[in-house]
Amino acid sequence: MKAVVLVREGQADQAFELRDIPKPSPASHEVLIKVSHFGLNFADVMSRNGKYNDRPELPCVLGYEVVGTIEALGSDVSSFSIGDRVVSLVQFGGYAEYAAANSQGVLKLGDNEDAAEATALATQYCTAWLSACMMINLRKGDRVLIHAAAGGVGTALVQIAKWKECEIFGTASQPDKMDYLREQGVDHPINYKESRFEEEVQNLLGDKRLDAVFDPVGGANFKRSLKLLGSGGRIVTFGASDWASSKGSFIDKLRLAFGFGFLHPIALLMKSKSVIGVNMLRIGENRPDYVKAAFEEVMVHYRNGTLKPTIDSVHHVEDIQKAHELLENRSTKGKVVVRWN
Repeated sequence: MKAVVLVREGQADQAFELRDIPKPSPASHEVLIKVSHFGLNFADVMSRNGKYNDRPELPCVLGYEVVGTIEALGSDVSSFSIGDRVVSLVQFGGYAEYAAANSQGVLKLGDNEDAAEATALATQYCTAWLSACMMINLRKGDRVLIHAAAGGVGTALVQIAKWKECEIFGTASQPDKMDYLREQGVDHPINYKESRFEEEVQNLLGDKRLDAVFDPVGGANFKRSLKLLGSGGRIVTFGASDWASSKGSFIDKLRLAFGFGFLHPIALLMKSKSVIGVNMLRIGENRPDYVKAAFEEVMVHYRNGTLKPTIDSVHHVEDIQKAHELLENRSTKGKVVVRWN
């Protein structure tokens, strides 16, 4: 089978090769999927640049979600049939014509459900649902700050917070994204390139405080956000994209670590604040039932219209370089998708 293989770290135009590799065989609890579309995530960019610790050794195949049809079933799988059209989470291996996936992370798709939108429902919308509805439980009237709110996970979080009737503060980096955030339901769009987001948020809050923050950036962004939380406030961190813009040196690692700041349980206890980390790979490995529950809820709300992914662009597999560059440059809104022929 064909696969987009990461063969070296660095620039997208030099990092990938389209190669023939062996087709995987499904384990007893897995299904084999013939892939039509796969999605990109910012973790893929970090993997390409050698800044994602969970990435397999080179050469490897990246990718966390696929859409396609079931080609084969593991011996213990009885809830699917060969030929079923599905969307699935995978733990790497998605940039290929065939992918093996744990059946707990697979959901059936209707014939008319959009393949590109379905890729977004997997990693990005499941991350958002786990963060906003399972790890914490947003409530009506909560004041919520969502960083990178125009991205794939950010868009999902905005839609969930809007459904929960929260007051939403959202950050992004470009003027045109401010209009996008307003269209999605953000009450207070903030361009963090033009002003310090914490000052903007505090001016809008007055003497009030935030109830929840969702932070995929990390570093000093995390520490500055934590200070905005009030009693009972929660910050969910699910990435460190700030690390992506560094050179990856030891000094950069120290800068990232010091940027997060030093937390002590007593300080959290006295101020009644919570810090929660979400790593979908770890959850998928150790609590696949959590992922299954989140995915099923996401699909229910997608089908009833509460959740609606934004598709930034769909690229042919031969244009994987362009897709990666768009995502890395932070010029996208919503999901970037790649398709096979």
